[in-house]
Amino acid sequence: MAVNKITWAQVGRVTEPGRYMFRFGWLTISAEDLAVWEQHPNAAFTLVRTAITDIGDEFRLGTFEL
Repeated sequence: MAVNKITWAQVGRVTEPGRYMFRFGWLTISAEDLAVWEQHPNAAFTLVRTAITDIGDEFRLGTFEL
């Protein structure tokens, strides 16, 4: 996987929590993740792989850097 960190801009500044498909797989974004981005729009989250499936890898957001 080439992507290790991801920013709000890279996910299209999504505004709702949910599960989204990106080029690297499925990403679940929580309300808490969005709250961080709303306060710190340039924060970069670490991607955490949660599963490998037939339809693509699953990720969630981990720790972030400001």
